Amino acid sequence: MTTVIKETFLSTSKERSLILWFDEVGIADITLVGGKNASLGEMIQQLMPKGIKVPIGFATTAYAYRYFIQSAGLEAKLRKLFADLDVENIKNLQERGKKARSLILETPFPPQLRDAIAKAYQSLCELYNPNTDVAVRSSATAEDLPDASFAGQQETYLNVTGVEGVLAACHQCFASLFTDRAISYRHIKGFDHFSIALAVGVQKMVRSDLASSGVMFSIETETGFKDAALITAAYGLGENVVQGTVNPDEYYVFKPTLKAGFRPIIDKKLGSKELKMVYDNNSKSTKNVAVTSEEKSKFVLCDDDILQLARWACLIEDYYSQINGTYTPMDIEWAKDGITEELFVVQARPETVQSQRKQNVLRSYRLLVEDTKRENIPAPLVTGRAVGSAISQGKVRVILEADKIEQFQPGEVLVTERTDPDWEPIMKKASAIITNSGGRTCHAAIIARELGVPAIVGCGNATEILKTGQEVTVSCAEGEEGRVYAGLLPFDVQEVPLEDLPRTRTQILMNVGNPQEAFNLSAIPNDGVGLARTEFIIANQIQTHPMALIHYDQLKDKFVKGKIAEITALYDDKPQYFVDKLAQGIGRIAAAFYPKPVIVRMSDFKSNEYANLLGGKQFEPDEENPMLGWRGAARYYDEGYRQAFALECKAIKRVRDEMGLTNVIPMIPFCRTPDEGRLVLAEMAKNGLKQGEKNLQVYVMCELPNNVIMAEEFAEVFDGFSIGSNDLTQLTLGLDRDSALVARLFDERSQGVKRMVKMAIAAAKKHHRKIGICGQAPSDYPEFARFLVEQGIDSISLNPDSVLKTMLEVAKVEQQAK
Repeated sequence: MTTVIKETFLSTSKERSLILWFDEVGIADITLVGGKNASLGEMIQQLMPKGIKVPIGFATTAYAYRYFIQSAGLEAKLRKLFADLDVENIKNLQERGKKARSLILETPFPPQLRDAIAKAYQSLCELYNPNTDVAVRSSATAEDLPDASFAGQQETYLNVTGVEGVLAACHQCFASLFTDRAISYRHIKGFDHFSIALAVGVQKMVRSDLASSGVMFSIETETGFKDAALITAAYGLGENVVQGTVNPDEYYVFKPTLKAGFRPIIDKKLGSKELKMVYDNNSKSTKNVAVTSEEKSKFVLCDDDILQLARWACLIEDYYSQINGTYTPMDIEWAKDGITEELFVVQARPETVQSQRKQNVLRSYRLLVEDTKRENIPAPLVTGRAVGSAISQGKVRVILEADKIEQFQPGEVLVTERTDPDWEPIMKKASAIITNSGGRTCHAAIIARELGVPAIVGCGNATEILKTGQEVTVSCAEGEEGRVYAGLLPFDVQEVPLEDLPRTRTQILMNVGNPQEAFNLSAIPNDGVGLARTEFIIANQIQTHPMALIHYDQLKDKFVKGKIAEITALYDDKPQYFVDKLAQGIGRIAAAFYPKPVIVRMSDFKSNEYANLLGGKQFEPDEENPMLGWRGAARYYDEGYRQAFALECKAIKRVRDEMGLTNVIPMIPFCRTPDEGRLVLAEMAKNGLKQGEKNLQVYVMCELPNNVIMAEEFAEVFDGFSIGSNDLTQLTLGLDRDSALVARLFDERSQGVKRMVKMAIAAAKKHHRKIGICGQAPSDYPEFARFLVEQGIDSISLNPDSVLKTMLEVAKVEQQAK
């Protein structure tokens, strides 16, 4: 580590020093140098030896602040000013804040403090160059605490140069202890205004204006899922990400297998990144400039940088958890230097929302419609990134400027371009918050989580679409996409205590389609995933027929080809787009439930459904009865789909081999004969998925009468069965489940179907094969679930909203059988 010449000023004791260098302080020194500086010092001393890079610098101390306040007699004046403070009265708050700041700024620093700051800065200049560029950041003695972040309450100044520039920035930081938002926040959190002191960190700048920066959390911010690190990234200096000025890229990394040496990037989302903050050496310290179209269309970080940052997040979280004696997820700011190409951590603080949340109650929100089908929910007015998982309602209040916040009424839905700490006095009164810009780590998102207010950020055009006075429903309960609906839609809230739920012999698994809901669903008590549907990922995230990607140059429809070109713009190798997106979708589900089993059904579209994918019509036949036609296993070894099945196999192989998620069990649907099963296994082996290697198991759907009749022969081919009660019912009863004319006859509880299920379970047991069920029946009919338990089925996979009630029913049946 680089050494600089250090001096202590006024006193040799740490407690009475005006200046302390970062490597002289640690986390125990929050009262001396504030939370931010104490954490930087701790990392420099303890984590730099482990490879984490942190820029060096120094801090003015809390003693220096008090020395300034007391030597000028400011405390009595400030106390008098705040004697009639009313933070609920916006005008009163603004007047008191402005006078307090003026009082501090009009009072010059005492000479000893000026000299101490100047000499410390000159030491940095001797190490780097004259007029070294530094970041000057406020660091209060009551910030970055586990239950109060004080995020953005005081000021930060970037690209500050020269002694006078540093002194002025430090003076501004002192004054920012009395910004309106800081005064209001302290009042809300119950902190005495005069018991808190302000330290200032002066840190060598990382030239991220020439590269990129962002924020990362060592926990999933919306659900509290502990095993994923979230990294956000944008071009230029990091203030745009923190303030929510831009919609950054987002990356998720799965921590357990990362620590084991794998490369588990389980999700990537491209942000719009419209602006970047760069140095402005002509007039002021920084400025925003437009990002080029080419830069916007690319991810900011390469995979190696994503994984390096995630490893650092793990190291920082593990270290702070160890010294705190309790699990301590972290909120970390990072920057990449465009000159040296090095990554740095520039701040780290405890995460203050999910770490404080009670884990013994499962609370879930649900929109109430005539039935649960998506088409019965109206189209949203606007969408963006959901913050939290709640639903709220109210009248819209569009406010574009912070000086208009006095217009806001309690209980309204705040709609604005973005928020910064000046907005906090009204954010706590909002029923919901909606912003045009920002990502999951922006100011609006952080404060909304802390306040427990649902928010949707990065909507793009919310201030244009939504009108003041309009009644809306704000839903963050439908996955990662937050939706704003017109009107006051009915919804309900369910709270389930988790302490006394019974454990059952029969495994209770879940059916999961949407990867974006997986982290949230994994909080429901479960034994894994009995059915992960690849069709959802292909239809909603990939959107394109795999053969259209493989034969992209031969596509006949110019409109379709253009649309595919737009969707796959990041990819010269079009088939790789399919592999990447499918692997990330499967990987996210597998990570959410790791190390529990996740049974992934290979694609089971019917030919008419495949044809509806982009480019699909060119590669699909027109079948009279697609339900019984070219679907499932029959496609996988056929020349018309073999290449596409190879892409599915590559995605599964990546999830297991590169991400380390070996809990994934592929499952083959609609397999008509044991010989067909062997053909499929041979195709899988050609593509690197060899049954038995690396403990790879392959299951088969038991959904055809022949799967039951020949169950013993199928047991010689596959490692397990999953009963698909929907298809097994329609084929046993000889009806089309999509036909309204015979819908009344469709009933999984019929004696013929139950007899088939009983035979299948008995055959699997005889050959020591696992057997479960993933159809609709046990979710809909508790008596059918009871029947399955009585037959000794190994597992029941349910829709998420049926898990808890069925678990209780299963426990009752098992107890009665004892």
